[in-house]
Amino acid sequence: MIDLRLLREDPDRVRASQRARGEDVALVDALLSADERRRSSGVRFDELRSEQKSLGKLIPKASPEERAELLKRAEQLKTDVKAAEAEQNDADEETRRLLLQLGNLVHPDVPVGGEEDFVVLETHGAIRDFGAEGFEPKDHLELGEALGAIDVERGAKVSGSRFYYLTGVGALLELALVNAAIAQATEAGFIPMLTPALVRPRAMEGTGFLGQAAENVYHLEKDDFYLVGTSEVPLAAYHMDEIIDADKLPLRYAGFSPCFRREAGTYGKDTRGIFRVHQFDKVEMFSYVHPDDAENEHKRLLEWEKQWLTGLELPFQVIDVATGDLGSSASRKYDCEAWIPTQGKYRELTSASNCDGFQARRLSVRMRDGKQVKPLATLNGTLCAVPRTIVAILENHQLADGSVRVPEVLRPYLGGREVLEPIAK
Repeated sequence: MIDLRLLREDPDRVRASQRARGEDVALVDALLSADERRRSSGVRFDELRSEQKSLGKLIPKASPEERAELLKRAEQLKTDVKAAEAEQNDADEETRRLLLQLGNLVHPDVPVGGEEDFVVLETHGAIRDFGAEGFEPKDHLELGEALGAIDVERGAKVSGSRFYYLTGVGALLELALVNAAIAQATEAGFIPMLTPALVRPRAMEGTGFLGQAAENVYHLEKDDFYLVGTSEVPLAAYHMDEIIDADKLPLRYAGFSPCFRREAGTYGKDTRGIFRVHQFDKVEMFSYVHPDDAENEHKRLLEWEKQWLTGLELPFQVIDVATGDLGSSASRKYDCEAWIPTQGKYRELTSASNCDGFQARRLSVRMRDGKQVKPLATLNGTLCAVPRTIVAILENHQLADGSVRVPEVLRPYLGGREVLEPIAK
C-alpha cells in the first residue's frame, strides 16, 4: 500500500497515477475522506479517554454531593468512549479497505497506456532466417512431440485443457533449466529457496494478488488457502512482521516453485502447446533492499535476466511496460520478450518489477535504519518460467531434420548433450 502521508500531502500525484493505470480516480477522494474520519475519530476517542481517566481520579476525592454528579458524568463518558472506539475502529477498517484497493504509484518515466503501449528499450541477438537455411520452422509442440518431450493430449485427458506432461528429454530439459538458473542466481549472491505453493490469505493479499489479479488465483475455500501463481508471494511474506537491520540489506532469494494460474480472460489465446498453461515451474529472484537502492536493484535484476537469456542464445527485446499493464504492486516493470519464430513476434519470458515499499507496508516488513524503523523496498524478477523458455529454445534452436541444438550453458546439465534427437516411432 502507499504511504498515507504522501496521499494527504500530494493527492494530485496519486490521482494522476490512478488515471495512468486506467483505474478509479474517485477512490483517491474516498480514501482521503475515510482517512480524515479515521484521524478525527481517533482524536475524539483520545479526548474522551483522557477525560475519563481524569474523572476517575476526581471521584474518590469528591464530596458526596459532587460525587453523584461526577458518577453521572462517568456513566455518560463510558457510553461515549465505547461509541467513539466503535467509530474509530470502523473508520480504521474503511481506510484500510480502500487503501488496499489503491495501486502503487507509477514511476514518472513509465509509458502511459495499455498492453500495447510499451516502449522497446533494447534488442539483443539475431533472428534466424529459416528461409535462407532452406526449411520452414516447426512450432514447439510439433518439435516436442517428435522429441518425445511434450504430451498435451494425455495432459488434457488427465487434467483438462492447458495441462501437459514433460516426458523424456522434456523432463530433463526442465531440470537442466532449473539447475542452470539456480546456479546463475547462486553465483550472483541469491540464497536458493524451495517455497510453499499454498499460502494464507494475508500473504496473497499482502503481495497485491487479491485485487485486480484475483480472477487468476486458485482458492481452496474449505481450508482458506491460495495456490501461488509465483514464488514471489511466499518470498515476499518470508519476512512478514519482521524488522531487518539496514546493514543486512540487500537480502536476495531465488525461489523455485510450482505456479498455478487460472488464465481467466484468455479464452482462445495460445491454446496450442505449452506457452500459456495452468501449472508450471519457475525460478524467481526476489530482493529486499533499502528504498534508496530500489531503482539500482531493479536495473541489476534486469541485467541478470539479460545474462540468462543471452546464455540461452535467444533473440530477445527489453520493454518498459506501460502503466495499464503493470499490475497493482509494481511502480515500474521491465519485460524481456523472446522471439518465437512460428508466431513471428516477441513474447514475454521474464519480468522484473520494482514494488518500492508497497508490499512491505502491506506485509509489515520494515528495516531499522539508525533510530528509524520504516518500510524497506521489495523487487522481483523472473529468471526462468520453464514452459515458455522451453518453447523459445525448441523453436529458435531447431534444425532442418527436427532435432534441436542445446545451448552451451545447458549442456553440463544434460550430460554433455549437444543435440536433442527425434525419437523413432
